[in-house]
Amino acid sequence: MLCVGRLGGFGARAAALPPRWAGQGSFQAGIRARRVSTSWSPVGAAFNVKPQGSRLDLFGERRGLFGVPELSAPEGFHIAQEKALRKTELLVDRACSTPPGPQTVLIFDELSDSLCRVADLADFVKIAHPEPAFREAAEEACRSIGTMVEKLNTNVDLYQSLQKLLTDKKLVDSLDPETRRVAELFMFDFEISGIHLDKEKRKRAVDLNVKILDLSSTFLMGTNFPNKIEKHLLPEHIRHNFTSAGDHIIIDGLHAEAPDDLVREAAYKIFLYPNAGQLKCLEELLSSRDLLAKLVGYSTFSHRALQGTIAKNPETVMQFLEKLSDKLSERTLKDFEMIREMKMKLNPQNSEVMPWDPPYYSGVIRAERYNIEPSLYCPFFSLGACMEGLNILLNRLLGISLYAEQPAKGEVWSEDVRKLAVVHESEGLLGYIYCDFFQRADKPHQDCHFTIRGGRLKEDGDYQLPVVVLMLNLPRSSRSSPTLLTPGMMENLFHEMGHAMHSMLGRTRYQHVTGTRCPTDFAEVPSILMEYFANDYRVVNQFARHYQTGQPLPKNMVSRLCESKKVCAAADMQLQVFYAALDQIYHGKHPLRNSTTDILKETQEKFYGLPYVPNTAWQLRFSHLVGYGAKYYSYLMSRAVASMLWKECFLRDPFNR
Repeated sequence: MLCVGRLGGFGARAAALPPRWAGQGSFQAGIRARRVSTSWSPVGAAFNVKPQGSRLDLFGERRGLFGVPELSAPEGFHIAQEKALRKTELLVDRACSTPPGPQTVLIFDELSDSLCRVADLADFVKIAHPEPAFREAAEEACRSIGTMVEKLNTNVDLYQSLQKLLTDKKLVDSLDPETRRVAELFMFDFEISGIHLDKEKRKRAVDLNVKILDLSSTFLMGTNFPNKIEKHLLPEHIRHNFTSAGDHIIIDGLHAEAPDDLVREAAYKIFLYPNAGQLKCLEELLSSRDLLAKLVGYSTFSHRALQGTIAKNPETVMQFLEKLSDKLSERTLKDFEMIREMKMKLNPQNSEVMPWDPPYYSGVIRAERYNIEPSLYCPFFSLGACMEGLNILLNRLLGISLYAEQPAKGEVWSEDVRKLAVVHESEGLLGYIYCDFFQRADKPHQDCHFTIRGGRLKEDGDYQLPVVVLMLNLPRSSRSSPTLLTPGMMENLFHEMGHAMHSMLGRTRYQHVTGTRCPTDFAEVPSILMEYFANDYRVVNQFARHYQTGQPLPKNMVSRLCESKKVCAAADMQLQVFYAALDQIYHGKHPLRNSTTDILKETQEKFYGLPYVPNTAWQLRFSHLVGYGAKYYSYLMSRAVASMLWKECFLRDPFNR
């Protein structure tokens, strides 16, 4: 999953031009190659040893988070944000007083960069830092920078300084294509923020945007919130599967892999039981988005959100989803029939397929047909071996090596976070990846990529190095073995590393369009493409070794694993089509023709085929409605593009540079 900065305009872009891989033409010569550090160590070994607790060292100088001096304490967020806001004022004055030309675009980009450097970092810290004081300070910084972004997007003087440039044909013709494109994107952000409106309506647009930021934050928190039920209401023999708290049982997820049908049914019905506050929050979020879209001249939020994407408009998206659904329908029915037969075999009293069944029974079918018990595979996928595998692939394909670097005190938020330097064979250091890979209390259960700082060419000719975080939820190593990954975890690691490489290699002159700051329906292409490499024996054979014996993973085990992925693949994809269609309807024509739950029920029956379960509201757990509102289809569209790329370019030889 890609965590795109959720700010439009001067905030991190979720919609810009498709990034360019590696060096970018004319300005590349101006970037000085960076020397290699002697303190780097091989990446594989670094992930198979226990970390040296740098955070627990109470002596010596503390650096701030990510090396930002102010962030050695939570109060530093206030200092960083005030500094960014002061710099913003100066840059706005400069933009308004500079004669129109390429310099205008550079100032706009610097403005965007100074705000993003606080907002992006805070966006990550507010959900991932183990200390509440840091999370709260980051939340406050996000809010304050977000409000400033919305004000800038409706600042008439600033808008006019850009308009003077873009309405002067002679000046526009003199701009290089990249500068022109970035100028147009900034202009586009003004337009979708309602710059053309009168003063009162512009203020209304700012207020709505701020309200949407707050509602998004509240909704996101609610999607992970556990539900509880009185103990006596659950059959005694299944209670031990859940956490107890006094007279209550806490249900914090769907327990989709639990072998007992009743455990999965109970988890599904209780975890998805509607919460009135969360329901109200979702309704307000959807109607506020609709009001904002209409205020700035779009018929629906979806029309506004899809400007500048591959799909371009919601009509194309629905066409894509309906076409895909038609092609899948026959195969999906076969998958459900196969699941029903397996359920009948294991549980003859109740063989109707329910929404809590597919993940578990498709796993049982896979295991029975192909014998792919994860415990057979895990010993071959130690985290160190997988990191070494990525290193080999990236080196052969892109000329890139990953090196572990010891972070300074205070630079990381948990002692098991690893810092990687990304080094290119001819251009030197490209940027840094912080790997927050291990489970810990209060850490979100999502695998994500966060941009902390975007790359850009600075005025002095140096390149501002990109910094990103990859967040996974892997088990920790034990006394007897390193961290061992299941095949699914290994594939997720490759996926997230695809995002990180996109951030490192999408080296543009302007921060506004660097790396993953591109259309959402393109942003998942590099990461999904990496999944194809993770499932190819020629690649896996380079690194999958038993952590004790060094024996390579047998070819027939890889083949079985790849074949097993086709089991129930249609039903899995059909579920994604249903989610994507639901997202489009929620962001389509308002007022909605029914409650969000009734729409869920209708859409589930039309696009998925398994019955809706009364008194459940899955949409209240649909966290992607925040970062991917009206754009959830992006995963499917990106998969279509990635599959095309794989077949065209890498199927014959996955190491073809």
